[in-house]
Amino acid sequence: MTATPQSPSPGTPSVQDAVFTVNEKWQITSFNDGAVTLLGIDQKDTLGKNCKEVFSGAGRFEALCNLYGPLASGKALHNFSIVINKPGHKETTIALVTAIPIPDQNGKLTGAIIGMRDANDPTQNDSMVLDSIADGVFTVDKNFRITSFNKSAEQITGWTAKEVVGARCRDIFHSSICGDTCILAQSVKNGTPISSQSIFITNKSGHTIPINISAAPLTAPDGAVIGGVETFRDLTSVMTKDLVLESIADGVFTVDRNWRITSFNRAAEQITGWKQEDALGMSCANVFHSSICGENCAIAQSLYSGKPVPTRSIFIHDIDGQKIPISISAAPLLDHEGNVIGGVETFRDLSVVEELRKQLSKRYTFGEIISKSSAMQRIFDILPEIANSESNVLVLGESGTGKELVARAIQNSSRRSKKPFVAINCGALPENLLESELFGYKAGAFTDAKKDHPGRFAKADQGTLFLDEIGDISPALQVKLLRVLQEKVYEPLGSNEPIRADVRIIAATNRDLPTLVKNGTFREDLFYRLNIVKIMLPPLRERMEDIPILADHFAKQFSAQQGKDIVGVSDSALSILMRHDFPGNIRELQNIIEYAFILCHGGYIQPEHLPEPFAPAREDNISTSLCLNKAQPLDEIEKTAIFNALERNQWKKMTTCRELQISKDTLRRKIEKYGLKSNNEPTED
Repeated sequence: MTATPQSPSPGTPSVQDAVFTVNEKWQITSFNDGAVTLLGIDQKDTLGKNCKEVFSGAGRFEALCNLYGPLASGKALHNFSIVINKPGHKETTIALVTAIPIPDQNGKLTGAIIGMRDANDPTQNDSMVLDSIADGVFTVDKNFRITSFNKSAEQITGWTAKEVVGARCRDIFHSSICGDTCILAQSVKNGTPISSQSIFITNKSGHTIPINISAAPLTAPDGAVIGGVETFRDLTSVMTKDLVLESIADGVFTVDRNWRITSFNRAAEQITGWKQEDALGMSCANVFHSSICGENCAIAQSLYSGKPVPTRSIFIHDIDGQKIPISISAAPLLDHEGNVIGGVETFRDLSVVEELRKQLSKRYTFGEIISKSSAMQRIFDILPEIANSESNVLVLGESGTGKELVARAIQNSSRRSKKPFVAINCGALPENLLESELFGYKAGAFTDAKKDHPGRFAKADQGTLFLDEIGDISPALQVKLLRVLQEKVYEPLGSNEPIRADVRIIAATNRDLPTLVKNGTFREDLFYRLNIVKIMLPPLRERMEDIPILADHFAKQFSAQQGKDIVGVSDSALSILMRHDFPGNIRELQNIIEYAFILCHGGYIQPEHLPEPFAPAREDNISTSLCLNKAQPLDEIEKTAIFNALERNQWKKMTTCRELQISKDTLRRKIEKYGLKSNNEPTED
């Protein structure tokens, strides 16, 4: 059985035999009181040191350093004698030694258990199988009758040594491999060790117990096989944990400090397509290829900080390269001394959730417009009816609210969807150039007119013409445009022949047209010709609930365009954006996300990736704000949180108590404790 030698705990019963263990480098890993007494060496002078360093030298016991070769063959050494010269003592002692190899599952020697007793000790039995180790150990003679049975074997099986010594092992264990496939029998027969086999035995009470066993032959000094030794470990708790891990729907894997996968459950196999045997030993980055591999790796942050990392949503790639959305949580794995020895990560397949989210998002989209606000939902409800008509449409709204997107959505939902959509910004061109761009011109119409040039009306024939910033056109051009809207004809510059205009007009502006009409800068009749159907788009500050889905949309859009594996915007960054008024509306939000993509290399967009003034405040501005990205005492965090709550509520105590969910007495004590004051403290509410 493969076992890692362990130092005896303070609660381990003392034994008369001297026992020490070594690892594969022949360094001493445990040294019991019996060894201290027999060899005359303090435990502190042995642990962690190489066997030769401890035992070699004049008057010492070099023979204990020469066991590696014989044990490497996998055979246990039984009752050979050595001469012991204790330091500072003239007399010598003859000791009988038994050495049991500890192979790994490939048969390679990983250490040994070495027991010794004074040959002159009147106690004459074969209890050399070390009651101080946690694994069950028993020995048999060539007839497979039990000759020794240690205390761990008693605890695991329920049998006592007195009850089993002399009995055949199969009559005690009733294992799942008793008979021709017996591991111990094969080891004794072949004279070679067999390691790490998992089987079932039946204990004294008749209950089935899963154990892991290893067996080795026992040999006399002349090399003859005189019996066998078997070590076994109760796997009940391990199997229970394994069954739980294998039964849960979430994927679970663990890594060591070198990011090598050390366990990989069944759900992890199903989600990723990787088999456990292929994933074990591989770097987790080579298995998952996630969107946060590198500096944003959750399990890396967990290992470095020693603290759990809460749920995140990311993407991984399965064994076929398919992108899979998952949610993950990570935590460090600690040894009994609190040292980080690895990490564990659980992950859940969000493919179904993502599909439901896509279906749900269809409710919040019309064409390329995305919104869940009630005002925009009302617009979505009437857009199909507007698209089915041929009436002129006037779209009003501040700059950056998506007026052209509305125009395109109407075009794409209309019978003209297969025909051209032509847009022109009326405020971006001077009057003469705008007229020629709208209506076109004939060759010779002016000096540089070398050939005929079709205008936007001609290009949009049977389609839709979008006139953006219609409020900026001159009065003279307003007259010509009015004629097109009334008569459905226009004349290119340099021509007297009218051309039929089969074009639907959608106009847009961020200006107040009724005021312009009242001031005489915009023709009233043109206004009414355009204002048959009016759509008023609300600014982003009036539809703040759209910021998360718009930010997510832009993140996906730029991720596809730039090839960056950025999942979305973190909660902390989104919280900052939600407090902004967005005078530039959706276009401003789009620009912010695009800027963040420059600084963010993967994973989630964080506050530090945002442009000014959204980036985290400098240290000299944190007196009234929580700054959790730097170490602070808990009292300082609590003080700042309470002060901010009082300021938000104008120092109204009861309102502040309700927000913080604390009693009024607690708030009073905290105010006194931290010396919080306000120059304009109102009467208590």
